[in-house]
Amino acid sequence: MNIAIVGTGYVGLVSGTCFAEMGINVTCIDINKDKINSLKKGIVPIYEPSLEEMVIRNLNAGRLSFSTELVSVLDSVDIVFSAVGTPPDDDGSADLKYVLEVAKTFGKHINKYTILVTKSTVPVGTANLVKEVINKEIKLRGKNISFDVASNPEFLKEGAAINDFMSPDRVIVGVETNKSKELLTKLYRPFLLNNFRVIFTDILSAEMIKYAANSMLATRISFMNDIANLCELLGADVNMVRKGIGADTRIGNKFLYPGCGYGGSCFPKDVKALIRTADNNNYSMEVLKAVEKVNSFQKSILYKKLKSHYKILKGKDIAIWGLAFKPGTDDMREATSLVTIQLLLDAGCNVKVYDPVAMEECKRRIGNVVTYATDIYDAVLDADALIVITEWKQFRLPNWKVIFKSMREAFVIDGRNIYSPGELSKLGFKYSCIGNRNCEI
Repeated sequence: MNIAIVGTGYVGLVSGTCFAEMGINVTCIDINKDKINSLKKGIVPIYEPSLEEMVIRNLNAGRLSFSTELVSVLDSVDIVFSAVGTPPDDDGSADLKYVLEVAKTFGKHINKYTILVTKSTVPVGTANLVKEVINKEIKLRGKNISFDVASNPEFLKEGAAINDFMSPDRVIVGVETNKSKELLTKLYRPFLLNNFRVIFTDILSAEMIKYAANSMLATRISFMNDIANLCELLGADVNMVRKGIGADTRIGNKFLYPGCGYGGSCFPKDVKALIRTADNNNYSMEVLKAVEKVNSFQKSILYKKLKSHYKILKGKDIAIWGLAFKPGTDDMREATSLVTIQLLLDAGCNVKVYDPVAMEECKRRIGNVVTYATDIYDAVLDADALIVITEWKQFRLPNWKVIFKSMREAFVIDGRNIYSPGELSKLGFKYSCIGNRNCEI
């Protein structure tokens, strides 16, 4: 089977490479010539474990290719996936201009039955707009060409995207016709053979599933952060609370870890978009509005803890471990680190940062307003405090004795609750975490 994927961002590149790994012939399309030329050489523009090796392997096998022109491959493919960006507008709604541009090109140039599948995260009802655009373009040509639209939202986790695609807990496919269902069933047959669940729905439901799933996960995170903040006030330990409620099979233990706020390309954008969709239909998503409010507060909580400890921050040297919004990626979109750094700079602090993979991304975003450390130990040299924002594995077991001697004041603010208060206390550290006032020693 031959398919094309328009957009070589995170979703498009991972999806295209993984489809190729399953034996499908894939052409990835992007208007960025420099990016395409780099990909043709096996140079991957994003950090995702194992992705570059997989790209090179499938390039060499001839199953994966890259182009700047969708038109050049339309006659040879059965399915076109649209995986272009849907950045949020100022009001939080998703910007569909790239999605509709793909639809317009598709309608202008298809000559045989082809399916256009939207993989980008789009508001409910977008497939109808896409269909209207395609029909309009075909009509302008005076042609009568059959086609179908479908929705196949992605649920990839950055840092674990390859495994998520190759071993999904479910694949959601929204279709309108039996013909499109049959062709998409054929595409996903390798996954069905491994007993993975491919769930076919109508298109509107598929579009809603993506937003509902991400909004539910964001809700669990904000709920636990709210509980954690109350635990601190009352003297309870949120980690014990998390274990207790997570043992309830109706609740489960995933996404119940308190921290310093969620970020990334999905949760913030999708929560905002669903709120906006509801507002546009005269309905208010009160729970999600609260989720956003809690998350916004939580991103400043590490700074508030530091401010509570020092009162006056001007001139203090602060070390930060972790810049990416989560481990396993260099993505800093909506990252808590950006909020924390800005608050520290505004307070007159000197900030020194370290992240295993996101240093270049940080330089691209904020330049040299902070100092970039060579490793975790360089970051804490002469620091008045260490703030841990991203729970990279490399941060789990540092040499605390070396760190104690290196810091001006041995004060650690743990934004992800990855350390033992007792252990750090014995070594002479002052320690603050999320959701347990007794760890503030």
